[in-house]
Amino acid sequence: MSQTVDRALRILPLLAEGPANLEQVAARLGVHKSTALRLLRTLHEHGMVYRQQDQRYRLGTRLFALAQQAAENLDVREIAHPHLAGLNERCGHTVHLAVYEDGEVLYIDKVESRYPVRMYSRIGKPVAITVAAVAKLLLADLPEAERRAVAERLDYPAYTARSTPNAAAYLKELATVREQGWATDFGGHEESINCIGAPVRGPGGRTVAACSISAPNVVVGTAGLLELLPLLRRTADAISADYSGTTPPPPVRK
Repeated sequence: MSQTVDRALRILPLLAEGPANLEQVAARLGVHKSTALRLLRTLHEHGMVYRQQDQRYRLGTRLFALAQQAAENLDVREIAHPHLAGLNERCGHTVHLAVYEDGEVLYIDKVESRYPVRMYSRIGKPVAITVAAVAKLLLADLPEAERRAVAERLDYPAYTARSTPNAAAYLKELATVREQGWATDFGGHEESINCIGAPVRGPGGRTVAACSISAPNVVVGTAGLLELLPLLRRTADAISADYSGTTPPPPVRK
């Protein structure tokens, strides 16, 4: 990277901390004021920074517009699919990706198990929102007032003896999911099917999707599925990093 480009890019995170004058920018960059002024003028011409009436500089609206446009054009399914396929190749079980839209949690991608026993889930189909691991992850990240309002207006079908019985129990489980950062559905929807899930996070740290590994008891039990949790969380973190354009975090330990 050229020195000029490097210096110009270093100005942006500096101004993200708050407005700064020419002297402050020059001091932080370790350059003469005339050099800092040339960089700021170029960034100003492109709308990346804005000079206030008090002669201090702040981030420009063009920068925010570009960030918003980039975020709107991100396709989490397209970004996630290679990671989901890799996860499926390593574990062999059914892998899902889901999002929360218009009060429903929907599957938007699925990679089938390599085992003969298959799941009936379909892309575009709503999940059982009160029991599914992906649903718990997506709802757990909602603001508290919205989370409570959603939980209180849901119906709580008794799919199995392990299904979530009511809003109070659901909110308690969402609090646990929010704290630990992963979720399970051990026979809550179908007695013979177990599932673990992990969140996919966007640039602001909010959960934008959730991915999961599901398997029937005849293939793997709950203990065996939980052994795959570190692998699932690493996959979710890798998707999050690609989606956000950041460096992946250190590997998740058991």
